[in-house]
Amino acid sequence: MNNDLDTGTPQPGADPLGAALADAEGGPLGRMVGAGEPDFDDVTPTGSVIVRERVSAGYIWLLIIATLGSYAALVAPIGISLSLRVQELAPENIELLGYVVGVGAIAAAISQPLVGMWSDRTRSRLGRRRPFAIGGTIVGLIGLALMAAAPSVPVLALAWVVTQLGWATVLSSLLLSQADRLPEEQRGKVAGLSGFTQMIASVLGVGIASAFIGNSFLVFLVPGLIGAVALTLWVTLVKEPSSRDLVVEQKLTLGRALKDMVFNPKQHPDFAWNWLGRLFFMFGVTFATTFTTLFFASRLSEGGQVADIGGLITILSLFGVVATAGGAILGGFLSDKLKRRRFFVLLAGLAFTAGAIVMAFGGSNATVLIVGSVVTSIGLGVFSAVDQAIVLDVLPERDTEAGRYMGINGYSTTIAQAIAPIVAAPLLLIGVEGADKNFGLLFIVAAACTLIGGNIVMIFVRSAK
Repeated sequence: MNNDLDTGTPQPGADPLGAALADAEGGPLGRMVGAGEPDFDDVTPTGSVIVRERVSAGYIWLLIIATLGSYAALVAPIGISLSLRVQELAPENIELLGYVVGVGAIAAAISQPLVGMWSDRTRSRLGRRRPFAIGGTIVGLIGLALMAAAPSVPVLALAWVVTQLGWATVLSSLLLSQADRLPEEQRGKVAGLSGFTQMIASVLGVGIASAFIGNSFLVFLVPGLIGAVALTLWVTLVKEPSSRDLVVEQKLTLGRALKDMVFNPKQHPDFAWNWLGRLFFMFGVTFATTFTTLFFASRLSEGGQVADIGGLITILSLFGVVATAGGAILGGFLSDKLKRRRFFVLLAGLAFTAGAIVMAFGGSNATVLIVGSVVTSIGLGVFSAVDQAIVLDVLPERDTEAGRYMGINGYSTTIAQAIAPIVAAPLLLIGVEGADKNFGLLFIVAAACTLIGGNIVMIFVRSAK
């Protein structure tokens, strides 16, 4: 048996994925043991057990590098490149940018559970996850090239859908690799590093694209090529055993796919409660973050114009990135160190609530408002890392349907991001007249949502510590 793990020889009726787990060096990652052995992490549907041992530092760093490059490739168009193209194609109708971004987000949200189900059932020499990472990268690069060459806004929107589908599939494959391989004691740490990486990638992607303004192709393709290089390192160096012998009990049909896009909460109560808590939390986050810029303009500019506080918004954004990234790393590492998850989600809810209330009642004091915003960012960072670890802890059917359930988990964020701005519109009009907006009420509602979300996870998700 090697030092990492021994998969042994699967017996008749044993879980077929026991031998399909590997670390970055290509050695086996999990071993099959009898159901009677007491020390285990995950019970498979067959009653056998897969023990997930600690992954190597090499695997973690290659995962982080791939996440950094892939996320930068996806975020660069949202941050700057799409805006440039919309201004070129429809200078009198720049509001079309919202429709372009929205169409892509909807397409990605619908596709990811389906891609996850397909990935779960994939039999290939490269394993289950790497083929989708490779294919997603190719599709993403094609989409970026199409965006650069798009002759009209509708074509640009279609190209953005292609781009979203590609890079979202890559990021989903990286997350599913974590579900396959990470033991419980490393999930918080890796989630924290991933959260930190995404914050850095947002700045990196926009910064790289900005350096090529004036060249429509390079502004799209350079971030994409960097993402492709990073992903190539992961695909090449992180070995995943062949899944050609994988036993698939149910083929993926249209009817099965539609049925599997939902689940029975009674069968998986912890996953369901965490999904609901995450939904509430993301409602609160979306309420606040969608209108933060307009909120600061209304409080700190005499005319309520965003252009008047451009410098302040830049500083606020930098503070927000640092606070969110710091919260993610601190929350992720401490949750692993202390072997506690739910408590940190509750703390995240309390932090975001406190920051939102400070902003609601902070008047026109710029320092107070910035402090409140930073506190909300810390809460968001802690939540994003620790709740991702909880998702991996309570994920149903981890060894056979991880892709399906990770896709369903993503709906909690998508639904909140789609509905919260619509709900916010009438809230902003309560108790005010004329052009005024009741941002204070909106931030109080946001605070309530995050507090409810944190408490739901703390009280009802019983299997996570």
